[in-house]
Amino acid sequence: MAMSAVARETVFALRRQIAKIEGTLPERLEAPAGSTPLDAARSDVTIVRRGLAVASPDAFLHTGIERLDTALGGGLPKAALSEIHGLETRDAGTVAGFALSLTSLILREKPGLPVLWIGTAEIFREAGFPYARGLHALFGIAPEQLLFSEAPKLLDALWIAEEAARMTAFAAVILEIRGSPRLLDLTATRRLHARAQSAGRPVLLLRQAGEAEPTAAPVRLIVSAAPSASRETVAGPLAGSIGRPAFTVDIGKSRTALPGQFTLEWNPDEHAFAERTENSVAVVPVPLRGADPAPASGAVLAFAAVGSPAPASPTAGDQPSRQQRPAHRSPRRAG
Repeated sequence: MAMSAVARETVFALRRQIAKIEGTLPERLEAPAGSTPLDAARSDVTIVRRGLAVASPDAFLHTGIERLDTALGGGLPKAALSEIHGLETRDAGTVAGFALSLTSLILREKPGLPVLWIGTAEIFREAGFPYARGLHALFGIAPEQLLFSEAPKLLDALWIAEEAARMTAFAAVILEIRGSPRLLDLTATRRLHARAQSAGRPVLLLRQAGEAEPTAAPVRLIVSAAPSASRETVAGPLAGSIGRPAFTVDIGKSRTALPGQFTLEWNPDEHAFAERTENSVAVVPVPLRGADPAPASGAVLAFAAVGSPAPASPTAGDQPSRQQRPAHRSPRRAG
C-alpha cells in the first residue's frame, strides 16, 4: 500500500533526527519518494552537520590552518565549550602553550577584553602559572589581560567557571583541571556549554592527564609536544638548535570531523599557527641590531682513539677518532 504524504514526512523527520543523534558527517538527505517539487527542492538543501545547524563563518575561531579548519567544519566554535586534553601530566606545559596560542587568536578579535584562567590549587602547584614576561613576547598577550582564579576545591572552580562563562566582560574563560573527577560529569559540562552559547564566548576546558569521557563539548582536541625543527639562519640550518614551539593535535571528538592528526608550529613573531611540512625548518628573524646569529655548534671530544699518536703538545688535547661512540661527545656552543 502506498505511503501517505503525512507518513512520508514523518519518516523523513525521523531520519533527520536519527542522523543528528548518531552524529553523522555532513550529508544531503534524500527527499521522500512522492514529494512535491517544492518539498524536493527544500529537502535537497537540508544539510545535517552532526546535530548542528549550518553556522556562519563568523561563528568559528579560525586557526589559520586550512586543513584543520576544514576538518572542524570551519574552526573551533566561538560560543561553545571546547576540550583540550593532555594525556599525561608532563604534557601540561604543552596544553597550556596551545591554549595560550588560541587565546592570542581570540584576543586579536577582542583586543580590549581580559581572559579568566580558573584552576584549583592542586593543578597550579603541579603545572604552574604562565610566565608573565613571556606572554607578550610569545603570544602578544599583555600580562594584565590574563587573570587567574585559584580555587581551593574543584566544586568552587566549577562554580566560578559557570558564573564567568555567562559574562560578556571576558573574551574567553579557561578552566584547567587534573584527571577525570566525578564532579565534571555530563551535567556540569552541559551547564558550561549552555552558558558559553548564551554569552557568545568560548570556554576552553584544559584536562591534564584525563581520560576521554562523555561531555557536552562539540570538539575535543588531544594535544602533545612535537619535536621542534632546527632554526634556519642565513648560513643554513643551525645544528642542534631548538626552533619554534610545535604541537601534535589529534581530533579526538568533533561533530563535523573524523579523527585526524596535525602537526602545528606557533610563530611567536607573527602570532600565528603554521602547519609542519615534511622538510620545514623554523626561520630565525634577522636581528634589528647586534651581530649575526651564532655559527653552528662544535663538539668536545673526550677520549683519544686506541693506538692513536700522542698529541704534539699538552694544549692540543686528546682527539678520538670519528668511529668512536657518540656517547663520548658532548655538544658545546662555539664562539
